[in-house]
Amino acid sequence: MPTDKILLNKGIKFMAYALPLFFIGPSVIYNAFQNKENAWHYLVLAVGITMCFGAVYFSFRGLSTIVKSMTD
Repeated sequence: MPTDKILLNKGIKFMAYALPLFFIGPSVIYNAFQNKENAWHYLVLAVGITMCFGAVYFSFRGLSTIVKSMTD
């Protein structure tokens, strides 16, 4: 059962996109909660939540692509 190297690299790229988002997203959310008196509070909070959802999405796509490259 050979591994599809091109598909494996694509999955690793998705995981590489997710890794910084896992650290930046919660930091942005923390920053939004620390600066509640700022007018940009809700926008920064929405950006942080979007980054966290993006991290989960990219990690799911990456893991499913890696598994697909090894099983097909």
